[in-house]
Amino acid sequence: MIKLDILSDPICPWCFIGKARLDQALINHPDHPFTIEWHPFQLNPTMPAGGMDRREYLETKFGGRANALKVYGAIAEAAEESGLEIDFAAIERTPNTLDAHRLIHWAGIEGRQTAVVTALFKAYFQEGKDIEDPATLRAIAEGAEMDGDMIARLLASDADRADIIARDSHARQRGVNSVPTFIVANTHVVPGAQPPELWEQVIAELAGPPQDATVN
Repeated sequence: MIKLDILSDPICPWCFIGKARLDQALINHPDHPFTIEWHPFQLNPTMPAGGMDRREYLETKFGGRANALKVYGAIAEAAEESGLEIDFAAIERTPNTLDAHRLIHWAGIEGRQTAVVTALFKAYFQEGKDIEDPATLRAIAEGAEMDGDMIARLLASDADRADIIARDSHARQRGVNSVPTFIVANTHVVPGAQPPELWEQVIAELAGPPQDATVN
């Protein structure tokens, strides 16, 4: 198997789109060689606990309402082309995602990372849920067959906070400045929400040339 490391943030729309496009390629190639691991990267590492109003956040980030609408119009179009329905109107706040990343980390210990990442994207982008809320995170954990009581206790503590922050910082030091960022075999960096065709090409290249089945 070949390691595919993915740096992402569960409130990053392009990460949601990038995952959907990768998933399409993997579905088309069920014998793909990848073993996937998700890694933390906060789009807003200085976001205060409790987050902030979504509209205020977007208008501040993109320099006004008109620019925010333009940017998110393009995102909505790309999402639709990738088979995703995003309910932007349902998202009231932009959360701090440190606890969501802690949950992803703990899910990795149990081999349930992708299920949790999938649920976080769905909760935020399609159900308008607050993925900073411990109750929401617990429900997501339980949906992935994790121990809800244990997750609640961990979330109430400082467990792995420093580790997540350090890993995020390490990624930036290595030159990662946007997500999603995919790293194939700890060697090849593939930035951005790439189309399924690119991933199918990567899978084909990793498989090597077709074997000659001719019998002499």
